Amino acid sequence: MTGTTLIMGLGNPGPQYERTRHNIGQMVVGELASRMGVGFTHHRAGAQVATGRLGIGGPRVVLAASTGYMNVSGRPTAALCRFYGLGAEDLIVVHDELDIPFDTLRMKVGGGEGGHNGLKSITASLGTKDYRRVRVGIGRPPGRMDVADYVLKPFTKAEQQLLPLHVDRAADAVEALLTDGLQAAQTRFH
Repeated sequence: MTGTTLIMGLGNPGPQYERTRHNIGQMVVGELASRMGVGFTHHRAGAQVATGRLGIGGPRVVLAASTGYMNVSGRPTAALCRFYGLGAEDLIVVHDELDIPFDTLRMKVGGGEGGHNGLKSITASLGTKDYRRVRVGIGRPPGRMDVADYVLKPFTKAEQQLLPLHVDRAADAVEALLTDGLQAAQTRFH
């Protein structure tokens, strides 16, 4: 470990995707940037990045959001890891998760991608599944709605009312993962 952690929030570019379920990872990274009082700038790796420390004397982080689409998230993630001299152990990916309810989150290291194209791209680009993940629940689509349509839709009105709390809690979980470690963070947030 280098002492610096890359926190990659997954999502799609453009205002039409900003408030959709697939972009909740970028919302969490935006909340962390707000807490740190830092703004994003364009990086040649194909991402918006912000650097700083989480709290006074806290861990050094690089917050990032790809400027490309979800299914090619691996390219900017791997490029940022190379640029900052980081390995997979220095990476946290924050992403939407269909397999857990909307107001729930889970953390893990490694494992499968569960059909998530952003994770598949990152795994392929890094050559390993062994990176930390903060899985922010968005729930399953209702009825027979197509998963691809569901993740690209905005949250329901009821979800939108709870969304700030959900994003805030996920940002808290990222901070706990960094400062307290995986097991302690899992105990607190699972």
